[in-house]
Amino acid sequence: MTRPSRIEGFAIVSDDGMLAGADHVMPEALKFDADQRYFADGLDRCDAVIHGRHSHEQQPHSPRRHRITVSNRVAAIAPDPDNAKGILWNPAGAPFEKAWEALGIGTASLDTSLGVVGATSVFGMFLDTYDAFHLSHAPGVKLPGGVPVFPGVPQQTPQQVLARHGLAPGPAQVLDAAHGLTVTVWRCGK
Repeated sequence: MTRPSRIEGFAIVSDDGMLAGADHVMPEALKFDADQRYFADGLDRCDAVIHGRHSHEQQPHSPRRHRITVSNRVAAIAPDPDNAKGILWNPAGAPFEKAWEALGIGTASLDTSLGVVGATSVFGMFLDTYDAFHLSHAPGVKLPGGVPVFPGVPQQTPQQVLARHGLAPGPAQVLDAAHGLTVTVWRCGK
């Protein structure tokens, strides 16, 4: 069975490790042009994306991307009726490798990449397999009762969760100095 040769996660979080408010919607306070450009550029380097039923990257090139949408509305794997380049996948019904195979873009001999764009449970599924996780941080933003980026947040910070799963931070890169917005790429030490 095949898998992507590279798996990268992309998220922006508040000070308290949330990626959306209590209403499950990303607030304007987490939306920055510089981060959106970084996110879009990162996904443009990926062969496919995976996300939950309510997550979507909403970028100009989104319709061009192959995608796996995690959903409990199918038994295992099914074509996405709303996207000719997509499939629906229920992790309880089939292993990820079967979903990747059903997407039809990767073989064992190809260099392929998957971009993980949320939500909490989807980010959590890949914690032990990320090659890189691009974690943007919006300082001064708090979302009490919000949607955490990973299982285990807020009891632990997103950084502690990534470190616990064997990823190490690179240097923080400033995306928007006026707002103090940074991104840190956490890489697997394999």
